[in-house]
Amino acid sequence: MNQLILCILSMLISTSVFSQSKKEVKQHKIKASGTTITENGKTINEGKTIFDAKGNEIEKTDYNKEGVLKSIHKITYNSEGDEIEDDEYDGNNKLVEKKIIKYNALGEKTEEQYYDAEGKLIKKNLYTYDGKGLKTERKTVDPSGKVLSVKKHTYIFK
Repeated sequence: MNQLILCILSMLISTSVFSQSKKEVKQHKIKASGTTITENGKTINEGKTIFDAKGNEIEKTDYNKEGVLKSIHKITYNSEGDEIEDDEYDGNNKLVEKKIIKYNALGEKTEEQYYDAEGKLIKKNLYTYDGKGLKTERKTVDPSGKVLSVKKHTYIFK
């Protein structure tokens, strides 16, 4: 019963936190959006997002619960609209981590490479797909190729 209540609460929270879709951003020509919370007469920033003309999120800013800048993600896309790079900066605008994403000829994400601020490879996520194009596995490996974890995806069809 508790799990059911938790599940319902999660769904309600996730729908209330839902941001504008890419289609809506493009249709309404939204350049940026922000969220704030007001408690006890004090307004605190929660987040800010900047969009490009195609409706892609190109910069996401997060604040901690006191409203202090926590992190900034600067995102780059390829001509097909796929995310190819995500640079994460801390509250002092110093690079923390860089994520590079690669795709195959079918447009399926095949690899995510994570680098630290010095450009040293930290880890990789490697993705595999079945003949229908459904993701079957995400394997995380360290820089030497040692497997750190494997996440399997299974599907049930009607």
